[in-house]
Amino acid sequence: MHRMSILLMIIGYLLGSIPFALIVGKVGYGIDIREHGSGNLGGTNTFRVLGVKAGLIVTIADILKGTLATSLPVLFSVDIHPLITGMFAVVGHTYPVFAQFRGGKAVATSGGVLLFYSPLLFMTMLAVFFLILYISKYVSLSSMLTGVYATAYAFVWTDDVPLRIVVILLTLFVFYRHRANMKRILNKTEPKVKWL
Repeated sequence: MHRMSILLMIIGYLLGSIPFALIVGKVGYGIDIREHGSGNLGGTNTFRVLGVKAGLIVTIADILKGTLATSLPVLFSVDIHPLITGMFAVVGHTYPVFAQFRGGKAVATSGGVLLFYSPLLFMTMLAVFFLILYISKYVSLSSMLTGVYATAYAFVWTDDVPLRIVVILLTLFVFYRHRANMKRILNKTEPKVKWL
């Protein structure tokens, strides 16, 4: 593999590793968010612990780092598929080198990857996510079912094989990261959002 391709994958991972929830919590609120709520370095826990403003900042930043990582091969004209560098960002977000490899659950950064690669898919995913959230009040369930929708979209409305493979992998990863949430949903102990 070309050295520049390897470098972009490393940069993608490092971009994904930026722990915005940790940064916003410590800089803006003097709080290590890993010690509060679920302990998760993601947008949902930030919303719960620090409120809407901090939650929005973290979620948008986590989305955009996935978008930026996916755009690297295009920005630098390197012959590597954009979804590959995007996937490295998702791994970085979930297992960040800058936060003892304890990160988020891959949802926002996965969305950011698709925002660059397939904006229409991303916009429809947002609509599906908020529709399910409105009905169920569960962020975790909305995240998982949105992944199922994205997989169906990739197979029904596109013939893009790399997209199909990546969407399946991302969806499986999101389900894996939410396995504890699935148990809590079944036990009716999963927290519901209160602002919808």
